[in-house]
Amino acid sequence: MNAPSVSYSITVRLEVPAGGGGVGQLTMAVEQAGGAVTALDVTRSGHERLSIDVTCAARDTEHADQLVAVMRSVPGVVIGKVSDRTFLMHLGGKIEMNTKHPIRNRDDLSMIYTPGVARICTAIAKNPEDARRLTIKRNSVAVITDGSAVLGLGNIGPKAALPVMEGKAALFKRFAEIDAWPLCLDTQDVDEIINVVKAVAPGFAGINLEDISAPRCFEIEARLRAQLDIPVFHDDQHGTAIVVLAALYNALRVVEKDLSKIRIVMSGAGAAGTAIIKLLLAAGATDVVVADIAGVVHRGREGITGELAWLAEHTNKLGIDGTLADAIVGADVFIGVSAPGVLTGADVQRMAEKAIVFALANPEPEIDPAVAIQYAEVVATGRSDFPNQINNVLAFPGVFRGLLDARSTEVATPMLIAAAKALAGVVTDDELNAAYITPSVFHADVHQAVAAAVREAAGGGPEPVETEVA
Repeated sequence: MNAPSVSYSITVRLEVPAGGGGVGQLTMAVEQAGGAVTALDVTRSGHERLSIDVTCAARDTEHADQLVAVMRSVPGVVIGKVSDRTFLMHLGGKIEMNTKHPIRNRDDLSMIYTPGVARICTAIAKNPEDARRLTIKRNSVAVITDGSAVLGLGNIGPKAALPVMEGKAALFKRFAEIDAWPLCLDTQDVDEIINVVKAVAPGFAGINLEDISAPRCFEIEARLRAQLDIPVFHDDQHGTAIVVLAALYNALRVVEKDLSKIRIVMSGAGAAGTAIIKLLLAAGATDVVVADIAGVVHRGREGITGELAWLAEHTNKLGIDGTLADAIVGADVFIGVSAPGVLTGADVQRMAEKAIVFALANPEPEIDPAVAIQYAEVVATGRSDFPNQINNVLAFPGVFRGLLDARSTEVATPMLIAAAKALAGVVTDDELNAAYITPSVFHADVHQAVAAAVREAAGGGPEPVETEVA
C-alpha cells in the first residue's frame, strides 16, 4: 500500500565529486529511505565534479521531500533544482488544438476560411445533418463537469477539475482517435447545467458527463438524454458499470459460478454503485444487496427517496437488515465503491467458498488486497499497482468510438452489456486466471473490440459508417 509510485516521482539535479563512490552512496541512501531510483543521467562531466539528474519515485509528497533531504546529506553532494515530474507534465495543459490541413498560401486560406467556408455554411443551413459530414461535430465529444465530485477529492470546483478533464480528453484521443473538449462549468445548479449543455450540444456528437455529484447527476443525465439527439454518457456511472460487469464475467469464469445464481453484496449506493447494480440486474443477476453509510438498503428503511428508493425496491429480495458485515455472510461477490477500510479479513472469511472481492475505492480500497487475497479466490482494485485493475479507461473510449461510428442518438443498456461482454472477451481462455481478469488498457484489442460491439448494438453494423466527401 506504501510502495513508491511514478505519480510522485521527482528529478533532482545535483553535483557529486568525480570518481569514488558518490553515485553508489546516493542510490543506496535513496533506497534505504524507501525510494526507488529509476534513472541516473550525467548532464555534465569534469575532472572534479559530475552533474547528475537523479530520478526517483516516492510514496507521497512528504516522502519526496525526505528523499531530497537524504540525498543532500550524502558527503560531497550539492543539490540544485528539484522537479516534480507530474507537475512538469501538466505545465501549460496536456492537450492542444491542431489543424488537419496546412495553411500554406492564399488558396488554402480562401478554402479553409473566407470566402470558401461560406459555401459550407450555406450547405449546412439547407441540410443541418450535413454538420456531421462537413465539420468536426462527427468526431467530437464534450467532457463536462461542474467540479462537484472530482476523483476522491470531493467538491473542489471547476478550475481544479480542469486537469482531470484534460486528461480525459487526452485518453479519448489516444485510445479512440476522438476529439474531446473539456468544458468546466462554473455552476452547480441543475437547471443551469442542463441549459448550458443543451446550448453547446450542436457542436458535438456526444456528451460525456464527468465528476458530477449524486443525486444531481441522475437528474442531469436523465433530462439531457430526453432533450438531446446525441448520446449522453455519465462515465462515473456507466463506464464504471461496464468495466465491473466485464471483470465479474471473467472472475466468475475463474471460480466457475453463474451470474444468475450468486449473491452479490455492494458497499456504496451513490452514482457508481447505483449504475453497477442496474447493469448487473439487466445482465441477469438475481440476488444483490447494497449497503451505504446508514447500513443495508431495504424496503422498510425510513427516509429513503429517489434512486435509493429504486434500489430498495429492486434489490435485497431476502429483506436483509443491519450492517455490511451482516450482509456479507455467505456472499459470493463483494463490490465496493465506497470508502477505505469498510471490509475486514474476517468479513471476507465469512463469505462463500471461492469468493470474489472487488475493492474499488481509490486511492485506498475498502480492504487491503494483500489481506483480501488470503481468503478470496479473486481480488480486484481500482489501483494500477495491484493485479486486476478495474479502470474506466478500459470502456469509455471504445464506447464513444462505437456510438459515433454508428451515428447513435442514445446510450441504451444493451450497448453497455455488449461493451462489457466484448471487454471480457479480450481475455482469452488461455490467458484467464485469478490474477488476470481484466486486460491492460494498452492491449491492442481492447478499444476496437468495445467499439465494434457498441457499434453493432447501436444498429450501426460491425463496421464504421462511411461518410461521403461530397
